[in-house]
Amino acid sequence: MEYEIVIGLETHVQLKTRSKMWCGCVNQFGGEPNTHVCPVCLGFPGVLPVANEEALRLTVLTGMLLNCGLPKRAKFDRKNYFYPDASKNYQITQYDLPSTLKGCVEFESENKTCRVGITRAHLEEDVGKSSHFDRVSGVDFNRAGVPLLEIVSEPEITSVQMASDYLNELKTILIYGGISDCDMEKGMVRCDLNLSTRPVGQKELGKKVEIKNMNSFSGARKALTYEMNRQIKVLRNGGALIQETRRWDDAEGMTHSMRSKEMAHDYRYLPEPDLMPFEPETAWYDSIRESVVELPLARKRRYMKDYGLPPKDTETLVSNPSLAGYFEKAAEHSKKPKAVANLILNNLRACMSESNHSVDDLKIQPTHIHELVQLVDSGKINSRIAQEVFNAVYESGKSPQGIVEEKGLAQVSDSSTIDAFCDEVIKANPKSVEDFQAGKQNALNFLKGQVMRLSKGKANPALVGQVLEKRILNP
Repeated sequence: MEYEIVIGLETHVQLKTRSKMWCGCVNQFGGEPNTHVCPVCLGFPGVLPVANEEALRLTVLTGMLLNCGLPKRAKFDRKNYFYPDASKNYQITQYDLPSTLKGCVEFESENKTCRVGITRAHLEEDVGKSSHFDRVSGVDFNRAGVPLLEIVSEPEITSVQMASDYLNELKTILIYGGISDCDMEKGMVRCDLNLSTRPVGQKELGKKVEIKNMNSFSGARKALTYEMNRQIKVLRNGGALIQETRRWDDAEGMTHSMRSKEMAHDYRYLPEPDLMPFEPETAWYDSIRESVVELPLARKRRYMKDYGLPPKDTETLVSNPSLAGYFEKAAEHSKKPKAVANLILNNLRACMSESNHSVDDLKIQPTHIHELVQLVDSGKINSRIAQEVFNAVYESGKSPQGIVEEKGLAQVSDSSTIDAFCDEVIKANPKSVEDFQAGKQNALNFLKGQVMRLSKGKANPALVGQVLEKRILNP
């Protein structure tokens, strides 16, 4: 029997706010353990939470970016469970009346456009972080109370690759919208994986197995691949799957059972008594709608249409919002947007990586990229000299034209000068001349290289080729 997998993903994203969800403690990664805390986020008796308006705004903005419906009324609930890193023994979250409902994410996967439904994107609080040592464990509550958005997909993902592409698209959307920095090394994005297996053609879902707290997308891919193969093997061997929660062991490359899967009633949800229901006015929604940005997929399609960029180049640019914005400024009035993209993708990214610079740190401006492309296109410098000019502009922030004049790098296109260079090279390399006359094209390339070396890279390569060919074949 053939089997197929069905995947649903719960993605937890820390929101980009200055303070925590219910108090004024700083929302900041790092710091000495238990220093970004107060009685509210530590859950002391008698404290009262006050909702962070920016977190509410970012939640609604996320709903707009994900094509969600925005209910007129939302509320917070208590989700009761005991974990050492949950100081109150409950989590304030949203249950039956979340801030957003029923949206979708559109993305490309395996050479086709896919659409995955979003069940809900609801707002809650993060918990602390447990660390386990040889004989003791410690809990750091710096993260406790950080506003956390849980984005729940419909079980509509049908392959590991599709799951990976969905997660990457979702992450890019959130970065574009300024919802979160999505730095996975700082724990800003984590996800739970829900996977079930069923015979091909069966409509009913199989038993759902959840894999908790994946902190990297590469780990999620490996965990899904392992779990898919494990479930199929169990079924083919006549076994039965149970609804359970498992954990991923990256070192072993395996999942292990943790507990039977809880149902909603196990958490004993109840309305949060210390927070009023949330009923915003239309004007508030309208003010947030002004912050809606162009989505990554739409931007990719626009770049391909308006600038003629190939899909791979476009994907690389769009995946980095800052770099994409830099490209648009450089290509705005350029007749050669592909050349602009090449300089950014090949030269600029390499220099940024080597110097550990971000786009905001750069001395070289988008106008410099545009000017450099113009210099090459007009024939004032050749592509080889352009590399030298680029490096100088990157380091100094001076204009490309200024660098060319300062270093005397203008391309030599004067016919008498080119003739003299070619005559000298022809005289010095009679064997290569004979080889070209005998039909060996590589010999001409060698001679062109000698002329370029003699001119210190300044000769016009196209003109050099023309002069050499004319002088050798028609002496």
